[in-house]
Amino acid sequence: MKTSFRKYSRKNGQDLCEISLENNQGMKVKILNYGATLEKVLLDSEDMILSLNSPEDYSKERNFLGGTVGRICGRVRLGQWKHGNQIYQLPQNDGENHIHGGIGTDMKIWNFKLKNSEQESRVDLFLFDPDGDNGYLGNMKLHATYKLDNENNLSYKLEAVSDQLTIFNPANHTYFNLGERDTDLKLQLAADYYLPVGTDGLPNQGMKNVENTVFDFRQGKKISAALDSDDSQINLRNGLDHPFILNGMQPAAVLSSNKHKMIMTTNAPAIVTYTANHFNHTGVANDIGQYDGITLEAQYPPVEGIELGEITLLPFEKFERKINWNFS
Repeated sequence: MKTSFRKYSRKNGQDLCEISLENNQGMKVKILNYGATLEKVLLDSEDMILSLNSPEDYSKERNFLGGTVGRICGRVRLGQWKHGNQIYQLPQNDGENHIHGGIGTDMKIWNFKLKNSEQESRVDLFLFDPDGDNGYLGNMKLHATYKLDNENNLSYKLEAVSDQLTIFNPANHTYFNLGERDTDLKLQLAADYYLPVGTDGLPNQGMKNVENTVFDFRQGKKISAALDSDDSQINLRNGLDHPFILNGMQPAAVLSSNKHKMIMTTNAPAIVTYTANHFNHTGVANDIGQYDGITLEAQYPPVEGIELGEITLLPFEKFERKINWNFS
């Protein structure tokens, strides 16, 4: 097992570093302290995720590739949170709604420390997010951990605590492709229900059963079966851009290509899928096009209204999100 890092630039008076974890099987993982970002997952030197051309590109324009997106990953209707009789306002940066935490945690520089043993290589990343930043209440401490073992398990854990009542629903935003494109991948999801969405991407019809729909991935099927369909929801979002409610069975998701497989377990209640619908080979992501990868964002599902009880954190209540990705 090996751990190392290299400084590649500076931003706002802080060092930008690329961290490397390597196991005894030759699997390598690269992580950036910019956004606690999963940059590369190399299996037999082949990248299993969508990556930009260089570490420097990640801070040039926001792209969410591999980032730890918070404090909320996803949309909040009208940017509002109603708690009791009080309504709190977040920045409206997606039309009239709030999305991806404003200037989110994926755009901030985290401190880090490395740890290496015979069993695993790991990096711990730390961020202090102050009260009032992006309109969120509470001084918040975040602690993200990436660990790699010799069975090709890459685990991700995000812990957080706030000193005030607040809302929190982050997610890791890695796009997986297993060296191929969405249209070549097979997806299996442990989900009996999904959430249809409106034109703004927010749920508007409650849960719908996946049975006899293009959203039924319970037995596993090609993602292209959904993308190529004439389903009105697929047409509305130009692909998958939908929350799936997990039924508690593990693994939560299995993604397969012709050569590789990724098995995902998580303690999250839902996975939001997104098939890279907006990428078009422009900007720093000039090597990435539509349907070149898929996100499997483990989080609480977005809701229709502004009462956000499910993602409300009490003062000093500990948040803990766990994900494990096994690659073969």
